[in-house]
Amino acid sequence: MIMKGQKINDRYQIIKTIGEGGMANVYLAYDTILDRNVAVKVLRGDLATDEKFVRRFQREALSASSLSHTNIVEVYDVGEDNGLYYIVMEYIEGKHLKQLIKKRGALTVREVVDIMLQVTDGISAAHDSYIIHRDIKPQNIMILENGLIKITDFGIAMALNATQLTQTNSVMGSVHYLPPEQASGKGATIQSDVYSMGILMYELLIGSVPFKGDNAVEIALKHIKDEVPNVKILNPEIPQSVANIVKKSTAKNTKNRYADAREMHEDLKTCLSDSRVDEEEYVFEFPEQEEETKSTKKVINELEEAKKEEQIDEKGVEEEIISKQITEEDVKKQENKLLLILAIVFTLLIVIITAIVFLLPKLTEAPDIKIPDVQNKSIVEAEKELEQAGFEVLTETKEITSDTIEEGKVVKTSPQAGRTVKKGSMITLYVSVGEGGYILEDLKGKNYLEYKAILEKMYNLYVEIKEEPVDNLDDYESGVILSTEPEAGSLLKEGDTIVLHIPDTSILYPDFRTGEYSLKDIEAFAEKYKIDLEVEYYETNEYEPGTIYDQNKEPGSVVGEGATLKIYIATEVIGEGDITD
Repeated sequence: MIMKGQKINDRYQIIKTIGEGGMANVYLAYDTILDRNVAVKVLRGDLATDEKFVRRFQREALSASSLSHTNIVEVYDVGEDNGLYYIVMEYIEGKHLKQLIKKRGALTVREVVDIMLQVTDGISAAHDSYIIHRDIKPQNIMILENGLIKITDFGIAMALNATQLTQTNSVMGSVHYLPPEQASGKGATIQSDVYSMGILMYELLIGSVPFKGDNAVEIALKHIKDEVPNVKILNPEIPQSVANIVKKSTAKNTKNRYADAREMHEDLKTCLSDSRVDEEEYVFEFPEQEEETKSTKKVINELEEAKKEEQIDEKGVEEEIISKQITEEDVKKQENKLLLILAIVFTLLIVIITAIVFLLPKLTEAPDIKIPDVQNKSIVEAEKELEQAGFEVLTETKEITSDTIEEGKVVKTSPQAGRTVKKGSMITLYVSVGEGGYILEDLKGKNYLEYKAILEKMYNLYVEIKEEPVDNLDDYESGVILSTEPEAGSLLKEGDTIVLHIPDTSILYPDFRTGEYSLKDIEAFAEKYKIDLEVEYYETNEYEPGTIYDQNKEPGSVVGEGATLKIYIATEVIGEGDITD
């Protein structure tokens, strides 16, 4: 387990965990060389021992690092440090689309089209570099506050096959977006990404995925066999042109599907135009099940078999026993002693086999036992008690804040105490890291950008920035913290607000009419702050010649680059005075 403060490659200092996945964990880290926050994805320990998987991870991650696009999260570095295989990526302050969908449900049509235009543009750039994403889903797409989309996990997701689907439920998150050709055991193509984008678009429009099930196998079968529901029937307000894009991108027969992400992108660009208001529903040119080959049927059969419980069909056993009884009666009728003996032996074998099939699992089955309560005990004490009770304890513990349990003691277990589970089940310990609070250190003189991220992500605080005017801006570094509210030493709880006061970097116009400024001073000011200077001279008796008596910019107003500053200077009046002969 990677701990807070640990350095990877003596460079990336871990701040906190920001995500856990089936293949890797993601951490917020600080790049000590380039002085910036980054996201570090670390390959899971159990996969790091698989040489074939590691090679693929490194190869495809290196390919992803070559991508450069506005809508793709940038990959900075790929490496290995003492058995930890990692990828360093751009850190995005935003949320993924799954969080947005959970919060709002269905989005507006215009929002969906805007998001999908960015997604398809990014995926098109990847396809141009011969990189297939393989795992397009809302959890892998970030949205920033300004609406900018960033796609993550390029070239890292591994294509799943039918065997994996039948062996584990760990792919439940991805299987909702799994193209039918991949569910059938075929390789991924650029059209596979198109299908996943179509399912994503469906979810954004409706607020839920089209296919649901109790397990990954059931959902995969639906992707292979069932038609994606018509979004326009579910919501008549959706334009037909938009519904057609969902239908065409999620076609099961690739001949009916968009050829690539670029074609889908071009269709999205015009789907809300007036010219497509009366568009007819898209009709598939080719049969949807045309590509169901023998190998596909075989995979479907395997998947359907996997849905059944792994036990002998009781009805089949009954029929077999009845069949043997009938055979035995026929043998008795023939009064053939030899056949009678063989029938008896055969019957005995059936009884023995039946007993083995039905009784042996019961005899060898692990008993159900109750999980003991190890709350408030040390990790060592809790492990010992759980192991003595017949459980296995995961070596990797989870950290959790607690106002009642002291730091280092067990807060809870998963599954929770009191539940009855099979002997030998795996137990996870949740260990207290103390109160969910933070003693505010003295941040005066620190850079506010660095500590804003730490306070928000590490301690879940709300950070406000207030700019304060200062006498001489040149005396302060950019972004330096002047003071905080509350003061250093205060205890802050999760969700509290902290205000960081920083210098106001705005340049203000001084009052050039005070007599303290010469024309040369004003010219230097204009050159320094890149503003245009105009000087107008006026003959007047009100001011001494050379006096700067007016300016077009109010003193105290903000200086903007490229603005025009006009000043007015008095000159001696010529042509007036006494006339003498």
